Amino acid sequence: MNSSDFQDQPPQAPGLTDYDRKHLQLYIRLLDADEEGADWTEVVRVLFGLDSKRDAERARHVYDSHLSRAQWMTRHGFADLLGPRYH
Repeated sequence: MNSSDFQDQPPQAPGLTDYDRKHLQLYIRLLDADEEGADWTEVVRVLFGLDSKRDAERARHVYDSHLSRAQWMTRHGFADLLGPRYH
């Protein structure tokens, strides 16, 4: 992924967004890495192409905000993917 493929912070809408749909695979990979205890600096390098040594503040913000949105998806956003029956 390169910097034009993602925003520094995903939209914080109360429902599923086009950005969320576009980045579902990224969210899953973030959740998997978090579950495995992967080092965030390695995750942000592999998934976002960011160097945490060059811009630690931005890299951490990108990682934290996307992981937070991925976690939100597991609690709330998935229902929008499944349809009105699951709301």
